[in-house]
Amino acid sequence: ISTDKAVRPTNIMGASKRLSELIIQSFQTRTKNSIFSIVRFGNVLGSSGSVVPKFFQQIQSGGPITITDKEVTRFFMTIHEAVNLVIKSSIIAKGGEVFVLDMGDPIRIVDLATKMILLSGKTIKNKNNKNGDIEIKVVGLQPGEKLYEELLIGNNPIKTQESKILMAQENYLSWKELRENLKLIEKYLHQRDIKSIHNILIQMNIFMGLKKDN
Repeated sequence: ISTDKAVRPTNIMGASKRLSELIIQSFQTRTKNSIFSIVRFGNVLGSSGSVVPKFFQQIQSGGPITITDKEVTRFFMTIHEAVNLVIKSSIIAKGGEVFVLDMGDPIRIVDLATKMILLSGKTIKNKNNKNGDIEIKVVGLQPGEKLYEELLIGNNPIKTQESKILMAQENYLSWKELRENLKLIEKYLHQRDIKSIHNILIQMNIFMGLKKDN
């Protein structure tokens, strides 16, 4: 199971997701007895880490609801739909694929926050309604956080027999090349040399968060 954060990652968490995808794909080149595939999708409503429980808690406590930027958008899917499509992906997998789930149109987080306030029977507190119940407060993007998430690294995904499951067309590394880089990453992890790990991930075209040697 992967995530939209693996696409052109700008932080180490996303880069680790992309590296994991490459490892899984390389496993497929080394065996004929197992099927290794990846399913990549966005946010799941109600899951751990989802903004929905966080917003609900902030509303219950009287606000404010905190968002990073009014232009931030994210993809969302229900738990039931995500599980259903992951199972279907496993059925059609032949090995080495990166399946991408059709998440529909991205949703603005500020719109989600607004709807949740109104559906809770509350009013929005702002400069036009100073007596409102819940304020929406913009706190700014965190380092490495994106305004918009993506699901594809390349273009022209391939359709499958399942209308909501697409297959990405993306390059991946041979096990020999990947293994050498993993050995170096492990070495630098033991040395706590974060700068060198950044540079390896950049050389592998994984990590977009820093320029080389920064």
